[in-house]
Amino acid sequence: MSAVSLLICDDSSLARKQLLRALPAAWPLDIHQASSGREALERIREGGIDALLLDLTMPDMDGYQVLGALRHECLECKVIVISADVQDEAVRRVLELGALAFIRKPADPVHLQQTLASLVLLGDEMPSLGQRNTGQIPFRDAFREVVNVAMGRAAALLARVLGVFVQLPIPNVNIFEVGELHMALADAAQGDKLTAVCQGYIGGGIAGEALLIFHDSEMADMAVLMGAEDYRELEMLLDLSSLLISACLSGIADQIDVVFSQGHPQVLGQHASIDELIRVNRQRWKNTLAVEISYSIEAHDVHFDLLLLFTEDSVELLSRKLAYLMD
Repeated sequence: MSAVSLLICDDSSLARKQLLRALPAAWPLDIHQASSGREALERIREGGIDALLLDLTMPDMDGYQVLGALRHECLECKVIVISADVQDEAVRRVLELGALAFIRKPADPVHLQQTLASLVLLGDEMPSLGQRNTGQIPFRDAFREVVNVAMGRAAALLARVLGVFVQLPIPNVNIFEVGELHMALADAAQGDKLTAVCQGYIGGGIAGEALLIFHDSEMADMAVLMGAEDYRELEMLLDLSSLLISACLSGIADQIDVVFSQGHPQVLGQHASIDELIRVNRQRWKNTLAVEISYSIEAHDVHFDLLLLFTEDSVELLSRKLAYLMD
């Protein structure tokens, strides 16, 4: 059997590594990699690519745009979408755009092999996994992909509850000192008045606080979406915070094999400027591993920022938990 030319497109080095590990070395595959949608499209235009494993949430050119370009330019390539965005609407859209299958991240090796075998004509035999040279992954890249998967699960839950389509960002993962965190939060606020809900968490020695920031100018629209016109604004925010924070932390915990205990959500500030929030909480947020996720809701002027602030001591423990993914 002649080799099948397979292109893996994902901006995450960890996601690409996981897919390489899932492909049996015994299979006749000529494997290529792309770290962006634009790079993948250029490679397909050159010809010779039989199949594409495509992520959706990427900078510059996302998976939806790649699928649209493939259709518009009549480029022949069998596409399997592998994404953390597991909303029902996301699946529907990619299949409508021409993808032949959708697999949720992290891809189950057996499911991936069976899908490739059925769509790319690699045969029905499922050989044992061989070893492919995948290289080491930096901590920040690995943890960003773990957060990406958790973020997608949380968005799918929110989409079902609200009956909307949630537009997912690429999560930012950085080590911040309090002054830098101030700047990051101020950038998210963009001068608007804010209400912030905070919830502490701890598990396996890993601890931190989740901070969900709402823009006051969008409260009325959010209340309509939640059907919350009849109950108090604060109650609505606490309910939404509990849903999003719990879902995201659960998604992280499942991947790193810990169980997080969560404190009760509390309001840090209502109708306050970001300067006031920072001033009140400066001592709590010193050096921190900060994860920033900015959700927005399609066709509505609603977005909110979720920050997961891990303590400095948690970074080493997280690194140990992720070691099997990074090596």
